[in-house]
Amino acid sequence: MSAPGSLTASDNAASSDAARFDAVVVGAGPAGSAAALVLARRGHRVCLLERGPYPGSKNMYGGVVYPRILDELLPGWWEEAPVQRWVTRRATMMLTADQALTVDFRSEAWGQPPYNGATALRPDFDAWLAAKAVDAGALLVTSTTATGLLRDGPGGTVGGVTTDRPGGDLRARVVVACDGVNSFLAKEAGLYGKPDPANYTLGAKEVLALPAATIEDRFALGPGQGADFEIIGCTGDIAGGGFLYTNRDSLAVGVVLHLPALAAAGVRPEQLIAGLKAHPAVAPLVAGGELVEYSAHLIPEGGYDMMPTLTGPGMLVAGDAAAMCLAAGIWLEGVNFAIGSGMAAGESAAEALERGDVSEGGLSGYERRLRDGFVLQDHRRLRHAPHLLLSDRVQRRYPQLACDIVEDLFTVTNPEPKPGIGRLVRRRVASSGVRLRHLAADSWRALRTFG
Repeated sequence: MSAPGSLTASDNAASSDAARFDAVVVGAGPAGSAAALVLARRGHRVCLLERGPYPGSKNMYGGVVYPRILDELLPGWWEEAPVQRWVTRRATMMLTADQALTVDFRSEAWGQPPYNGATALRPDFDAWLAAKAVDAGALLVTSTTATGLLRDGPGGTVGGVTTDRPGGDLRARVVVACDGVNSFLAKEAGLYGKPDPANYTLGAKEVLALPAATIEDRFALGPGQGADFEIIGCTGDIAGGGFLYTNRDSLAVGVVLHLPALAAAGVRPEQLIAGLKAHPAVAPLVAGGELVEYSAHLIPEGGYDMMPTLTGPGMLVAGDAAAMCLAAGIWLEGVNFAIGSGMAAGESAAEALERGDVSEGGLSGYERRLRDGFVLQDHRRLRHAPHLLLSDRVQRRYPQLACDIVEDLFTVTNPEPKPGIGRLVRRRVASSGVRLRHLAADSWRALRTFG
């Protein structure tokens, strides 16, 4: 291979048929860069393979990252990470066609070290994290796609990857697949079962340019402070939700849509974003924003129940490739789970390499680390959340019911006296079509899921 960022014999002591490494990490997103960083720090020869022209060039997400997992990997990360704004305000909105009920929380503590969450642009954030892996000794190879697995004998241990470059096979004792949702490498390795479209959503996002001062004024923020709005009831007959995040001088507004329902509805995601932006509760916040970017991305939203087998002989799977995006209502997190799983994969691969055992058993420390940490503990505890939150009652009936109850509560009825709150709630529940037994059952499911 030639061209900038390519492998050369002098760089990698290549054999006549393939460049050789201790580990090849496929995908320079947060999971891949974290894995490569850990491996390189342990003194292993690592190739970090990225199909885009630079890390983050093909990655899309809502816009919020919770990077406290970096405390142990990169102490003091907040002093240099390319953050847009520190999230000091979080709100959950329930919408009907002409109503909005918002639970709004802010904390000044979140705007101070070590911080809680931040908005960030993936091209900036991913490039920064990948550069840390390179500084530690990993070789970053861009504009190169892993097209398949190399094996030591038919059906044997994974021993590297093939690429789309002539003569570009990469031999390695361990492959860490961080190649994103719908991971072709994990599927080729037989680690995934038959995919279920019900486990996926489509995220679509617009970025709207606005002056920083305008954003701060509209969202009641100080300089450098950010807001994170999660929205339910904004996707019509399609199960899903919406979001609105503040960057330094732009807003990210978008929707997340249940894939089968989207296909059946025949509606374009941008139509739903337009409807969200036109809602009376959202329109004043986005008014005058200039569209500078549109993107869409498949999201593995089934969580724990759709995860593949995480290890195979000579191979580990991490990040979105392992369906580790957490979609649990008030908790919508992905980058932190990607980094956490990437760190665990890097540590486990290094341990296996140093023992000289990269069999499935030799790599079993990976699942142990994930089980002992937040990645699998959170996913296991919240495994039923996606299906509960995508149900028709939670998506449409409960937002309407909640908004109607609050509207009745604050509507002054003079000359009639104020109704008792219990009576008011019972009347609205009765007229909503929501059966008390369903409300009780869903409340119990929510308590068991989130409690």
